[in-house]
Amino acid sequence: MGKKLITPTIVIIAVVIAVWMYDTPGLEYKKTEGEIQGTTYHITYEYRKNRDLQEEIKAVLHKFDLSLSTYEPASIISRINKNDPDVKADDKFIKVFREAEKVNKKTGGVFDITVAPVVNAWGFGFTPGTDVDSNTIDSLLNYVGMEKVKLVDRRVVKDDPHVMLDVNAIAQGYSVDVVAEFLDSKKIKNYLVEIGGELKCKGLNPKGEDWKIGIDRPEEGNITPGAKLQAIVAVKTKSLATSGNYRKFYEKDGVKYAHSIDPRTGYPVLSRLLSATVLADECITADAYATAFMVMGLEKSMEFLEAQNELEAYLIYSDEEGNFDVFTTPGMKEHIVEGLK
Repeated sequence: MGKKLITPTIVIIAVVIAVWMYDTPGLEYKKTEGEIQGTTYHITYEYRKNRDLQEEIKAVLHKFDLSLSTYEPASIISRINKNDPDVKADDKFIKVFREAEKVNKKTGGVFDITVAPVVNAWGFGFTPGTDVDSNTIDSLLNYVGMEKVKLVDRRVVKDDPHVMLDVNAIAQGYSVDVVAEFLDSKKIKNYLVEIGGELKCKGLNPKGEDWKIGIDRPEEGNITPGAKLQAIVAVKTKSLATSGNYRKFYEKDGVKYAHSIDPRTGYPVLSRLLSATVLADECITADAYATAFMVMGLEKSMEFLEAQNELEAYLIYSDEEGNFDVFTTPGMKEHIVEGLK
């Protein structure tokens, strides 16, 4: 019997497979961390051996700051706040502005990025605080309200030049989404992106399990993330954001005021709600609503959550005896692996 001939097509396929096997290195989990937006970031992702994306991630975050950081003098938002006539909004700014409009409408004005003048006056913003009194607040409220600002052909149009924007309660969550989108573009299937406590995860952790996320116990003095946990949740391909009153506060004459400012009144919110953790598909959404719930307070947040199914939440509050208690949406309960449900 003669030798069986191997067709050119089979030979080509064999060569391609051999080259692919030779050139495709194994995968391993990598970690990168640093400082950005006045906070820290920690990113874990599965990628090719002997290669990492640290410098590219830094470049992504730096570009983000040039759009939305109020602490970057040359950023688009800083130039808008300074009424620079030549500044135009980029796609990132437009994304945040439109999402802020959406959340503002759904929450009845509780979430409002024009609150900047009031937040700054209380000393929680990007300019030095002032001596706050009722006259000051009443005056500044004239410049607060989403109806006082519009986005027209990539330009922000203000009713008054004193109107300023503060997107810190939504932009940090969006920065998580932006880094996640970058990792997606690299075909990375497993990652966790955390920036300032807001995070997004996809796939599985290095142990081949769902990502385990700690929710901090809202105790005064618990300033180190992860030091004292209230609960641990297991999530996959979701975003999580937390807002709370226990790490940032304004103290005057021995009185502590929560850092969550109600844009409708101009004053810090006094509420039994101590911490709001929101689970959503996108971190920009989770971040905005976590802030909104802190302004709404416990009862109104519960009513809001029960009337829709877009969000899941874990709310920690102080009961009438001063002890911690929680309200958990049904969907969030399914993710809790340790702690109060």
